[in-house]
Amino acid sequence: MIVLNLRCGNGHDFEGWFASSAAFDAQLANALVGCPHCASTDIQRLPSAPYVRTSHAAPSSKAPARTGDAAALAQAKLRQLAQQAEDVGKAFPTEVRRIHHGEAPERSIRGHASLDDVAELLDEGIGVLPVPPAKEDLH
Repeated sequence: MIVLNLRCGNGHDFEGWFASSAAFDAQLANALVGCPHCASTDIQRLPSAPYVRTSHAAPSSKAPARTGDAAALAQAKLRQLAQQAEDVGKAFPTEVRRIHHGEAPERSIRGHASLDDVAELLDEGIGVLPVPPAKEDLH
């Protein structure tokens, strides 16, 4: 496991944990590395002496865990993907069912659904994923 210092095109610095340098390169090439602050995938590796984890034991206090960074990165990537989807608003439950049953063209959509709607969709075998709004969207 290696820890790399990274910077996005918007100037945000952050760390990324990867299985190897080759794993980082592959993820970067497929736009799978994103800034946890702004979701930008314009990422560059900064010069550093990377920390290399040599055992399967938990990281020592010298290399603190970055689970918050990973969660923030995942949320940022989900929000980025959601922004690229077609917004169908409150028609989401109906439209996702239509897509699932082949009555509408398959495409990425986003919209609004109640917790009951989401539970019903999941019970019907329709995969949906709630994406929390960004903090700045809550104001």
